[in-house]
Amino acid sequence: MASSRLPILIALAFFSLPFVLSHSNRVMWFQDFFPPNVCPINAKANTFYGIMFDAGSTGTRIHIYTFVQKSPENLPELEGEIFESVKPGLSAYADQPEKGAETVKKLLDMAIDAVPPHLWKKTPVVLKATAGLRLLSEEKAQALLSEVVKEVFEESPFLVPEDSVGIMDGSHEGIICALGAVLSMVLFAGQLSGQNQQTVGTLDLGGASTQITFLPRFEETLKETPGDFLTSFEMFNSTYKLYTHSYLGFGLKAARLATLGALNMEVVDGQMFRSSCLPKQLEAEWHFGGVKYRYGGNKEGETGFKPCYLEVLKVVKGKLHQPDEIRGSSFYAFSYYYDRAADTNLIDYERGGVLEVRDFERKAKEVCDNMERYNSASPFLCMDLTYITALLKEGFGFRDNTVLQLTKKVNNIETSWTLGATFYLLQSLGMTY
Repeated sequence: MASSRLPILIALAFFSLPFVLSHSNRVMWFQDFFPPNVCPINAKANTFYGIMFDAGSTGTRIHIYTFVQKSPENLPELEGEIFESVKPGLSAYADQPEKGAETVKKLLDMAIDAVPPHLWKKTPVVLKATAGLRLLSEEKAQALLSEVVKEVFEESPFLVPEDSVGIMDGSHEGIICALGAVLSMVLFAGQLSGQNQQTVGTLDLGGASTQITFLPRFEETLKETPGDFLTSFEMFNSTYKLYTHSYLGFGLKAARLATLGALNMEVVDGQMFRSSCLPKQLEAEWHFGGVKYRYGGNKEGETGFKPCYLEVLKVVKGKLHQPDEIRGSSFYAFSYYYDRAADTNLIDYERGGVLEVRDFERKAKEVCDNMERYNSASPFLCMDLTYITALLKEGFGFRDNTVLQLTKKVNNIETSWTLGATFYLLQSLGMTY
C-alpha cells in the first residue's frame, strides 16, 4: 500500500513549490494564497475533503479530493478524486454573471453528493480563475467572481474561506501549472539530487496563456535571463533558482485571434477575419471571451502550411525569451499540446506518448496541405498545429529533435496544480495533524 502511494506523496511534496517560491516568510507562505483566519481550532479528522475549482479560459473544472491521514507522523494520503468540467469558461459569461454562477453551482452540486454531510462544514471550497478572466476588464471579472461568492459559495453547506474566489496572477499560474505533474516532479527530484544531468522542464498551453518552467543547470542561463523570469526556493537545505514565466495572450485561442488580426481590438458587427490557415470556402462564427467573431478562409489567396506559417510567425517571432539551455532538453507538455497531438493520432488519447518537436510540424503540414479533405471537428486544426510548431521552434527556440513527453493523468489523477493547492489549503486551515 505504501509503495503504491509513494508517487502521490512525492507529488504532494513538490506541489508545495509554487507557494514557497520567493516568499519572504516561508513558514507562513500560505497566508497570501489562503488566509488562515478561518482556521478551525484543533481540527483532527482522519478523512477529510477539499474542493478546488479551476476556472480557465475554455472551461470550469471541479476537483473533489479525498485525503486520509492515519497519524501525525505520516503525510496525508490521497485516497481519490472526483473530476468534472463544464464549457465554456466563466469569461464567456462576462455580460451574464448570474449564468456563469449557475455553471459553478451545477458542479458544486456534485460535491454535495460526494462529501459526507457531517464533513460539509469542515470541507473548504475555493475557486481560482486563470488567464481567461485576466483578459476581461477588471469590472466584468469582479462582477463574475462576486456573483459566484454571493449566489453559490455562501449558500453552500461548505466552509468558505475569506477570499475563496479570486484571479490567480500570471507568475503563480506559470509555476503551479507547469509543476503540476507527478512524473516531472520525480525528474526534478533526481535533478536536484545530482542524479539527472539533463535539463528537464514543463510546458503548459492553455486557451489564453502559455507557460514554461525548468530548473537551470548553467550559470550562463541565470546571467542571461530577465530577473522576473527567475524565482528562488529552498529544498534539501539548499537554495535553487527556477526559470518560470507565463505569457498572457499566447494561449492557443488567444493565438487564433492574433493570427486572424482580431486580438485586443474592437470588433465591428459583421466584420470578417480571414486566414490562409483555414479552408478556402469556410465562413463561420466563433465565440470567445464573450465576443462573437466571424472568420473564414482566403477564397482567392493561398492556403496551406507555408502561408499559414508566415501568418503565425508574426504572432511569436521575437516575442518570447529563448534560453539556450533548453535547446537540447526534454520537456513534459500538457493541455492543448496534449489535446492537439491526441486529436491527430500523434499520441494515444488515454495513455499519451513521447514526441519530438518535428512531429508537430510534420502533422501540421499534413493537415494544412489537405484542409479541404481532412476530416476534423475543428476548422482551426491547421492553425492550431502550425501555431504550436511556431511557438516551440520560433517562440521558445526548441530544436526539431527536442523530446516532449505528453501526459494527462498519473495514477488516475488529473495532472493539475489543483492537487497541491488543495493539500496546502487543508494544511493552512489546520485540517491535517
